[in-house]
This record gives sequence, structure tokens and C-alpha cells, in this order.
Amino acid sequence: MNFRKPVSYKRSNMNSKDLSGSQNTGTGNTRWIVVVLLFFATTINYIDRQVIGLLKPTLETEFNWSETDYSRIIMAFSITYALGLLIFGRIIDKIGTKLGYTISILFWSLAAMLHSLVRTTTGFIFVRAGLGLGESGNFPAAIKAIAEWFPKKERALATGFFNSGASIGAIISPIMVPLILAAYGWKEAFLITGALGFVWLIFWLIFYETPVKKKKLSKSEFNYINSDQEDMQSVQVVIKWIHLLGLRQTWTFITGKFLTDPIWWFFLFWLPSYFSSTFALDLTKPSLQLGAVYFATTIGSIGGGYLSSWMIRKGWPVFKARKTTLLIAALCVLPIIFARYATNIWAAVGLISLAAAAHNAWSANIFTVASDMFPKNALSSVIGIGGMAGSVGGILFPILVGYLLDLYKLQGNITTGYNILFIICGCAYLLAWIIIHFLTPEMSSVKLIKRGDV
Repeated sequence: MNFRKPVSYKRSNMNSKDLSGSQNTGTGNTRWIVVVLLFFATTINYIDRQVIGLLKPTLETEFNWSETDYSRIIMAFSITYALGLLIFGRIIDKIGTKLGYTISILFWSLAAMLHSLVRTTTGFIFVRAGLGLGESGNFPAAIKAIAEWFPKKERALATGFFNSGASIGAIISPIMVPLILAAYGWKEAFLITGALGFVWLIFWLIFYETPVKKKKLSKSEFNYINSDQEDMQSVQVVIKWIHLLGLRQTWTFITGKFLTDPIWWFFLFWLPSYFSSTFALDLTKPSLQLGAVYFATTIGSIGGGYLSSWMIRKGWPVFKARKTTLLIAALCVLPIIFARYATNIWAAVGLISLAAAAHNAWSANIFTVASDMFPKNALSSVIGIGGMAGSVGGILFPILVGYLLDLYKLQGNITTGYNILFIICGCAYLLAWIIIHFLTPEMSSVKLIKRGDV
């Protein structure tokens, strides 16, 4: 796809410009309605992806699944989710946030409901692949919406709020799905949870527009939204992936996702097994320990977003605030290394909760770093590229996880395998931060300008 107009890339050092400003409390709150919409979309996104895991005992009995069958179903989701991030990022940059998000949630909600009609393992592989493809549009669209509606000094906080929907979804699913299963059956569990997306879509179509098109947006709030925007020269260009991959800023986001997203998936999918095998936790009953971990991620998501936003309001340059918050998050993950010395489950819960909360603080800020560095018409593509890198890491890391746990399980000491994995988890964020620091020491933004202006 060719550029509509010739452009070049110009670096702009965001640290040189004071973007702090005090928060204007008299501007209106329309932009926060957008955050509420994004929060519920992300919550539904995580509910829909978790349903099959919660129904696994029921489905493997009914369809006679082996562990290999189930792994293929999960792999179908992972592969299409990774590819979909790349595809949807591009699509959303071309057609806009409102239509892009609409297509994404229509696709994933329909795929989620189609699970109820499937009668074979192959059928589950196909609908799971469809779910992964549709759900991949959530974060590219949401981050672009935040960039459209928020000044830089509020973006991390807004991202933290909507990103906490992932944690809320992880908390709600284990309560909601078993209740539906007991009352109606597994088919209805897919139908009811899948239908939530269509309910959300009604509100999205009614309430969402970009600030320029929003008729009831006050002039003061519009000016506030654009109060610290860099002059990106509103040249509507289509930016090739190859050009984005040639930028250090793109690799900053890729690094931040590739090295840390797999850790989140490890926390999400292997923690129950860790607590069960190490501390004999009964997973057939509601787990206060798992609930505590996922609740901590909500605090981390909002707290991490608040911290960098607070620093900016206090006068810190934008990227210094982001980078400092990322470093604090990375350091907060390190203590998980000492989980090996935990003698009771609550000590382990405390260390893992701190690490999981720190991950979501990291996530809120690494997404915001991308929106700070890239113009809006390239942002979803960058989010898609980085998101795909994170998903690829999420596909590769479980191979190592499975190898280590199987190896030490055969030796009768599976806890040692978990201890090695916790060391890897503890170091991953600090390694990512160091690489990011050397890739973009000044964390300069990408600026699109016409060649005639160079």
C-alpha cells in the first residue's frame, strides 16, 4: 500500500517541552465516558476468552477430548489472535476507531456464541480461531481511542482504568460461568457471555465519536484534550509496516510486549496449577487466593496509570515520567524470585500479587508510551505489531514452561520447575527496561511531515 503523500519521519524530543500543566477540572467529563465504554469492552473480551477454560471439565467429558485436543483448540486462538493484532491494527488505522471496534466486537461475539452450536473438536478449533481473530481488535482500537480523547498527561491513567477490565473479567468469569452452567448448561454459557458484546455495541454506536465529530463536546474540553498534543501535521498518510519496523520507537514497544506479555499469560493460566501442586489448593471450590491475585492486578493497572500521570502534573517531562514508572514496575516484579522460599500459600500470594499488579502497571504505561511516540494515524498499526510480538512470546514461553514442569515433575519435584520460572519472570521486566532505555534514551516521538517541509 503506497503513501498518499510523500512523508518523512522527524524526531521530536518530548522531554524538551513542558507538557505538565495542571489538570483543568472545569473542562467536562465526556472523555471519561469513553473510558467506561473501553473498560466494559475489555471486561467482556476477557470473559469470552476464559469461558472454554472454565468449561473444560464438562466439554472434555462430552466430546472425549485428550489434552492434545484441548491444546490444539487453545493454540488456534493464540495463532489467530497474534495474526489478528497485526491485521486489525492496520484496518483500524485505515477505517477509524468506531467502525474498527464495531467490526471487532461483532466478529468475536458471534464467534463466542457459535461455540454453542459446535459438535466436533474440529468445530471448536474453527470457532476458537474466529474468537481469537475478533478479540485481537480490542487493544489496537482502545489505545487509539485513548489517544483521540486524552491529552498525554492523562493517557496512562485512562489506559490503566480501561486495562483493569482484563482483571475484572478474570475475576467475574469463575463466578459467572459456573452459575450459568449449573442453571442452564454449557451451551447457554457460551450464548449468554457471547451476547454481552452485542449489548455493549448498542452503547458504543450511540455514544462514541471522535472529539472533532462529537456534537455535545464542550469547547473547553476539546481544547483540553488537545492541550499538549505535538504538532503532527494532520497529513493523512498510510504508513507501511516496513517503515514502522525501521524505527527504534517501534522496537521499544515490541520489546516491552515480547518480553513481558508471556509472563502475564503464565500468571493467568498456570497459577491455579501452581497453588494446587505446591500448596494443595482445592480448585473445585472458590479460591480466595486467586481472587486476591487478580484483584491486585486491578490496583496495579489503575495505580500505574495514576503514578505517571501524577508525575506529569507535578512537572515531570512526559517520557521521564513514563520511563520512571516502568522502572518502578520492573523492580516490583523482582521479589517474585523469592516465592521459592514461601512456606505458606499467603506468603506466595503476596509476592505473586505484587508481581501481577506490577505487570498491569507496566502494561498501562507501555501502551501509553506508544501513543506518546506515534501519531494517531500510525498508532493502531504499532499496537498491532507490538501486540503480535507479545502474542508470539505467549506462544513460545509455554513451550519452555511445559518442558521445565514436565522435567521436574518426572523427578518428583515440580516446585523446582516453578522456582526457575519465577526467576525468569522476575528478571524479564528489568531486562526489557534496559533494552528500551538503550533503544530510545531520549524516548523521542515520531513526527510525520511533508517532504517539502524538511
